Parts: sequence; structure tokens; C-alpha cells
Amino acid sequence: MSASDRVERHYGTAGIAARILAALRAESGDDIAITPDALAPLDHFHGRGVLATKELVAMLEPRPGECVLDIGCGIGGPARWIADKFGCHVTGVDLTAAFILAAEELNAATGMIGRVRVLQANALSLPFAEESFERAYSQNVVMNVADKLAFYREARRVLKPGGVLALSNGASGSGDPYFPVPWAATAETSFLTSVEQTRRDLEAAGFAILRFHDATDDIRAQVAGQRKRIETEGYPRLGLHVLMGERMKEFQLNSLRSIEDGRVRMVEVLARKPT
Repeated sequence: MSASDRVERHYGTAGIAARILAALRAESGDDIAITPDALAPLDHFHGRGVLATKELVAMLEPRPGECVLDIGCGIGGPARWIADKFGCHVTGVDLTAAFILAAEELNAATGMIGRVRVLQANALSLPFAEESFERAYSQNVVMNVADKLAFYREARRVLKPGGVLALSNGASGSGDPYFPVPWAATAETSFLTSVEQTRRDLEAAGFAILRFHDATDDIRAQVAGQRKRIETEGYPRLGLHVLMGERMKEFQLNSLRSIEDGRVRMVEVLARKPT
């Protein structure tokens, strides 16, 4: 089984969109408007949810009418949220067929088909011409990618000159993560590199670094509070367990503990393709 197949098998489950819409209606009533904001507790596949998307967007600064690329879009939550809030057009790619199917169904449910499109594709071979996008972003995706230099080079290729790439990346810290984690059940599909190597890879790919910040210490208290709430109160009815199943509780607790203990570092980056 290839690395790509292992990654897809880890993430993919059937009926994702139906589960999400059923959970939302069970919580808020059958007449709830299906909007990117309403879906936000369920479709931002990041341990810190829509808050992490807002922080990334503050770096990205998308503008109305721009073409934006989401590399590793999951089920499309951030893509829909960004397109809705900023009036841009977002294209998302993801390796997992079940995620793309769910994203298409949720795009339709939110009326976002004309603003958000999704494609099943490998981030190392993006199906776009050179200089197709003004901006690109990626959240917690490169942890599944062994060849990070190729990942960054491909992102640079499809950006227009002067275009920017915003990243929220997990990086290696003081030891191995506590497996299983949301991105990998075992070390076999987890490819963390150091904070310093992240910078070197981006520069080697031809990017100019505009912002580079190890945010681990900034978010540690928040992460610890989140872990304690999950352990004592369990998940809220609307949460990522609807997307990934009950295994998500163990995944997320291990991820939060890994950040708390410095085994995983969280890096925020804004890089520009030179003109």
C-alpha cells in the first residue's frame, strides 16, 4: 500500500455530509439555515477549529474576486468560510475521495457551488497551470507529506508572482507525538520536520519569508484548557467526532498533549513568491 493510500484510508469514511447535516439539524432544528458559520463547529478540520482559520486568514488577507487555493482542503469548511466572508473564489484540493464528496455535498447545501470548487488531487502534482492563484493556504497538511520541498515548490509554481502562501504547520519538537493523532495512526504516515527545517525548505523552494512564528508557547494554555474540557465534559454534540467518528476523541487528546509537552510545535508562516 502506497503512502497516499494509507493517508486516504486513515481519513476516509462514508456518509460524512449526511452525518454532519443530521447532527446540525438535530441540535438546532430542521429549519436551520445551512451556512458556513453554522457548519463551522463541524467542518474546520483543525484541533482549534474556526479560530485557527481566522488566525490564518489574518495573515492571508484575501480580497474580493481573487482566486485562492486551499491545499489539503478536507471537507471544505475553511474554503466555504473564506469565500463567504471575503468574496473570493476558493479552489480546494484533497487526496481523500470521501472528503471531496462531502465537500461537494456541503458546497451544494450552503449554496456555495459557484464560489467554491473542490478536486481530488495530490498536492505534489497540482492540476493547475503556472501562475493560477493570487493566494494559497494550507492547514495541518504537510505532516502527511514526506517530500516537503516538492510540496512547497508546487505551491510556488501555481502562485502568481507576488502571490502569498499562508501555512499553519505542525513541526517536530522534543519527541515523537503521542500516537494515534488526527493526521496519523502511527509514525508510518507522520512526517514531521523541525521548525528550522520548515524555514529552510520554504526558502529552498524559492519563497521569501514575510512572517515566521512558532506559536506553540502562545497557544499552550488554550490547548491545555481544551484538553481538560474534553476529558471532563466530553465533546459537545457538534464537534469533529461527527466527521471522524468516536476515534477522534483519542486522536485529539493525543494531539493536544503532544503540543502541551512540546513534542509537536505549531508554526505559522506567510511566504511570498518573488516578482
